[in-house]
Amino acid sequence: MKLLIITQYFPPEVGAPQNRLFELSQRLLKEGVDVHILTAMPNYPVGEVFDSYQNKSYLFEEMKGLKVHRSGIYATSSKSIVKRLRNYFSFVFSSYRKGRANIKENFDFVLCESPPLFLGISAYRLSKRFKARFIFNVSDLWPESAEELGLVKNKFFLNLAYRLERILYRKSVLVTGQTQGIIKSINDRYPKVKTYWLPNGVDLNYFDPDNVKVKGWREKHGFESGDIILLYAGIIGHAQGLEVILKAADILRDQKHVKFVLLGSGPLKEDLLEMRSTLKLDNVKFLDVVTKKEMPSIIKSIDVALVPLKKLDLFKGAIPSKIFENCAMKKMLLLGVEGEAKELFIDKGNAGLFFIPEDELSMVNQIKKIIENPDMIDKFGVSGREFVNENFNRDKIAQDFYMHLKTLLN
Repeated sequence: MKLLIITQYFPPEVGAPQNRLFELSQRLLKEGVDVHILTAMPNYPVGEVFDSYQNKSYLFEEMKGLKVHRSGIYATSSKSIVKRLRNYFSFVFSSYRKGRANIKENFDFVLCESPPLFLGISAYRLSKRFKARFIFNVSDLWPESAEELGLVKNKFFLNLAYRLERILYRKSVLVTGQTQGIIKSINDRYPKVKTYWLPNGVDLNYFDPDNVKVKGWREKHGFESGDIILLYAGIIGHAQGLEVILKAADILRDQKHVKFVLLGSGPLKEDLLEMRSTLKLDNVKFLDVVTKKEMPSIIKSIDVALVPLKKLDLFKGAIPSKIFENCAMKKMLLLGVEGEAKELFIDKGNAGLFFIPEDELSMVNQIKKIIENPDMIDKFGVSGREFVNENFNRDKIAQDFYMHLKTLLN
């Protein structure tokens, strides 16, 4: 079996889609699949092409057995919608041109990662070129999310995007979705489209607290051994509603041993830094992006994982990827995500406490429970590890997907 994955995001970049696709590819490789990747020159999240990839329009490299083809991209960290669209479309065009010119073989499947939705244009055309079945993988419903977040308001453009979404679904032999909520949304609107739940998961061997050493992270950043550290690690963007963390920190400023850490980068980081300065919050620390290799040790060093999203119906079908790694590392969740994530990891998995999204008083009340009963941190952590082991083991996810691809071939 030969598979081409087309994605704008891939290692050495750090991020949720990068890790998910790399881990899936590695496991499919072990099943005997010949996996190729067509991706952009790495530039995320800094918005600049990494040094060793600059001034190149095409590059081929092997990465742990994966055949990786890279094409150029207009890199930017700007919040401007015009520049963001230029970023997306530059890779749409370069991926098609360079893929067509440099990849000289056919495939059984072409899988396209969305968002960005527009990449489906290049991926579908290449699937026809390579005589492959087209699979469209939806990790975030777009343009639905862009419209609900107010990032795109132009009705003409939104109508075009919805039309493209409809076309891509109907051209696909299979539409895969990262959550059951995404799958339900697609099934409700397009009942004739064949769908498959391809969830995110976790490498339980890599994120194993029994095999991870703490490397002085708390001491390095000035934390005391008795501090309760609540960590948000991920994109500092529009969807997360991270202002709630700073508002809660403001209310809890007299609880000197409760500390909040926001680790990551994104378009709203400067705004939140300014908010921290305005509120004069000494209990909130911002840290820069780190490599995947550093994350297990950092997660082991903290006490509670913060996982917020904005209070939108759209996100009731969302499961932020950071949930899986933190649960695997036996870290209690403080989850501000309604819907599927709450039902799975709080109600069923007993992996932590829930607070109402964007409601700082709800978050504060739950943090006070943790302060009063710190033993719950370990209890929830153990339950979370057991739950992801049973339901979100990446090895089993990849094996099941491979078997499904085999049925499509037949």
